[in-house]
Amino acid sequence: MKRFWLIAALLPVLLLPTGAGAAPALDLAVTLDPGTRRLEVVAELPVAGRSFAFELHESLTVSQATAAGRVIGLADAVGRRGEESRGPTRLWRLVLPAGSERLRIAYAGTLPATELRRDHRQVLRGLPPMAAPEGSFLPAGSAWYPQPPAALFDYRVRLSLPGEQRALVAGRLLGERLPTGAGDRYEAEFEFPQGTDGIDLMAGPWRVRERLVARAGAPALRLRTYFPAELDAEPGLAEGYLADSEHYIARYSSLIGAYPYDAFSIVASPLPTGFGMPTLTYLGVDVLRLPFIRATSLGHEILHNWWGNGVYGDARSGNWSEGLTTFLADYAYSEERSAAAARDMRLAWLRDAAALPASEQPALRDFRSRRHGAEAAVGYGKGAMLFLMLRDRIGEVAFQKGLRDFWQTQRFRRADWDDLRRAFERSSGHDLRPFFAQWLNSRQLPEVTAADAVVSRSAVGHRLRLTLRQANPPLTLRVPVDIAAGERRVVRWVELDGARRIVDLDLDFRPQQLRLDPDARVWRRLDVAEQPPILRRWLGALKPRWAVVGGDAEFRKAAEVVVSRFFERPATPLAVSDLKSVLADDGMVMLIGTPTEVDAALSASGLPKQSEALGKKGGRGSARVWTSARGPLLAVAADDAVALRALARPLPHYGGQSWLVFEGGRAVERGLWPAQAPVLGVRSEK
Repeated sequence: MKRFWLIAALLPVLLLPTGAGAAPALDLAVTLDPGTRRLEVVAELPVAGRSFAFELHESLTVSQATAAGRVIGLADAVGRRGEESRGPTRLWRLVLPAGSERLRIAYAGTLPATELRRDHRQVLRGLPPMAAPEGSFLPAGSAWYPQPPAALFDYRVRLSLPGEQRALVAGRLLGERLPTGAGDRYEAEFEFPQGTDGIDLMAGPWRVRERLVARAGAPALRLRTYFPAELDAEPGLAEGYLADSEHYIARYSSLIGAYPYDAFSIVASPLPTGFGMPTLTYLGVDVLRLPFIRATSLGHEILHNWWGNGVYGDARSGNWSEGLTTFLADYAYSEERSAAAARDMRLAWLRDAAALPASEQPALRDFRSRRHGAEAAVGYGKGAMLFLMLRDRIGEVAFQKGLRDFWQTQRFRRADWDDLRRAFERSSGHDLRPFFAQWLNSRQLPEVTAADAVVSRSAVGHRLRLTLRQANPPLTLRVPVDIAAGERRVVRWVELDGARRIVDLDLDFRPQQLRLDPDARVWRRLDVAEQPPILRRWLGALKPRWAVVGGDAEFRKAAEVVVSRFFERPATPLAVSDLKSVLADDGMVMLIGTPTEVDAALSASGLPKQSEALGKKGGRGSARVWTSARGPLLAVAADDAVALRALARPLPHYGGQSWLVFEGGRAVERGLWPAQAPVLGVRSEK
């Protein structure tokens, strides 16, 4: 049985009974007024010994603390620390009475205003607790509550806000009271009994829709959307998110094990966020409108309720959850669409990695979170590729059995790469230590080539003698070789663990040509012919340069905004007169200008004009962006300052493309320059 309703419209009051079990490790009573940004909190938590130290954001001040029935004298904050992006914090230290078991702390302050102009990179680097009527976000790592002594803790949170606001934290909804008249407040109570390492609080002027899904032997599954009025009003959008959430939860429950919670919510953020927390995902309003999000990102975030928010990562040994989630969500959906779509995704991972400077190739074991392109290429791309290569090695049955084993063994516990390895060893019966050690610790993109291929007659038909070479230092690789003659085609897997190997392959037809790993199933450096120039090369350039040609003062200001948002490292201005010499030295340059001036600069540097590079696409849209196949140049031709400024937010998201056509801030066309795996002809034995 399913029930669906718009909470605010049909249920003026919904009050559910709360549990009366043991006190949680952290109990918070939170009063938030987004209009004034005033936050007031009463926190209760267990303590032991004669002192307790905790951090709070610098905007918050303790007014009273009690323990063992006594008011504790407040000491001044003893220091300040914290990351610049999240704001400084103050360290408080309290002297506790003998016999103290629980501590009660009352504190309050005026939070920073929600910074609505932050871009996605600034969001990924960390946020302070922020409040505003448009939306409030208090991240777990922003020190808006005192951290309990235990690394993992359960909690209960009671929320009170003005009547036009709604709020939530991750967990089970215990009770909710909706305002019935002017001046009434919204109140809700949540609990998270499993144990976690942080609490994120979100609030906004949301309309709430809900669907209840009956489950055999378990409480009904509560699915919700928290959307602002204009987003909620878009026909079918909220209902579609609820239906798709139900579908994904059923899918992964069948694949891995029962969904570990009794709720899941899709929460709209005024910031360009893309976060997954237990029982919810916090996505930017503009992102939620994109038609492909329900088919990709939504499933990814729901799957995190198993990987990352159901089995917790161990930060000391690297983040395995993003790679596994990418493989079982984004990549799995592409496999279901078509073999070509899956191949395109694998190639995109390898092209992203190849675009990174060699010195910027981190080891997968060192990946913790995504803050820039190198971490995304390795943590997501290489991580997902590891699981693809593992499945190719041990087979689908053993792989799925290993997933279920890992879940049942590690749910609501911290787990690392070694725990994953042991689960797949149990399911497959193979010693996987060398496999995991190599792909987790190596920083290189292995380079392997087919150096020679000779065919001769044999007792079974034909024998192909294949010589493979690998750049030093060699890794242990298992590489597919695609062998063809006319319509005949066969794929053979070859093991390679040194700088050179000669292997004989018996065939029942005479081969004419072969390609090495043409479907990109191995983590390796692509051949030059497989690497069309993509924007990622410029995004992560070590020493990027930029030049602007044409336009007025406003156009040049817009160019500065685009440059500051695009490059991951500071870019150096370049005089147009130096463009040709810098390109000759392989300097990575972004050339920005009006179409006429860009064409003039390209011609002076011996490069194709816009019409030659883009063909018929060159005259479309309000701005065109393309990479040059004949030099390390990225060209941006915008009709005016407005068209140029509109590129600042979206352009960094298209790192995997070779060219784009924009209409305002929307990419209406995009693509890659042609590329193909090199073909090696087979010669006859003399």
